[in-house]
Amino acid sequence: MKEKWIWYAKAQTGVLLFPLGLCLFGEAVTRRIAGESWFWWGTIALVAINAGVGLMIESGLIGGFPRNPK
Repeated sequence: MKEKWIWYAKAQTGVLLFPLGLCLFGEAVTRRIAGESWFWWGTIALVAINAGVGLMIESGLIGGFPRNPK
């Protein structure tokens, strides 16, 4: 049962981090166009996007919920 909770936590964290990173990326683009400071927004966006995708892949989200071995 513990493995399922770990899987769920990783998958949901990845699902939440990916769109957060996209929003931060949009903010960085907006700030760059406006001529404001944008570097750290873009860096944090890159970290969030990569972490989200990595957690989704690591959890096997694409493969579905882990099954019990028989």
